[in-house]
Amino acid sequence: MRIDGTLARPRLQALVGRHGELVRFAVVGASTFVIDTGMFLLLENTILEPKPVTAKILAVLVATIVGYLANREWSFRARGGLARPREATLYFVVSGIALLVNAAPLGISRYVLHLAAPYVSDFAEQAADLVSAQVVGTLLAMAFRWWAFRRWVFPSALAD
Repeated sequence: MRIDGTLARPRLQALVGRHGELVRFAVVGASTFVIDTGMFLLLENTILEPKPVTAKILAVLVATIVGYLANREWSFRARGGLARPREATLYFVVSGIALLVNAAPLGISRYVLHLAAPYVSDFAEQAADLVSAQVVGTLLAMAFRWWAFRRWVFPSALAD
């Protein structure tokens, strides 16, 4: 590989060419994660300080709407054919199920494995929450969304 990256560039272009839909889906997911987190922190620390659950619900709702629009118009633009109201309904149903998939590892961590005070230290509880919710839960939900969006929400025009 040369220092200027000229050999790496064709490899990246080939990867995006073969897996462009997945790359675009990941970019949308990362963007909506930032929107969700940023909006949650903003709301939780300002006008909805006494209501963190309401702040989280609003943040997830806004991120989900942005995600639908970005996935529809960019990630899966070559797919589909469903009427928009049906497509949007399926998108929000899949996103609701994915929310449960995302929350499941945190619930297991807290209530099955008892990785919470007083059974473990505050630090261990925070670390377990972070890993189970933001790492394991997010990865599982992302895999579920990828599969479900391609299967039901944005099916290929020639789906078998």
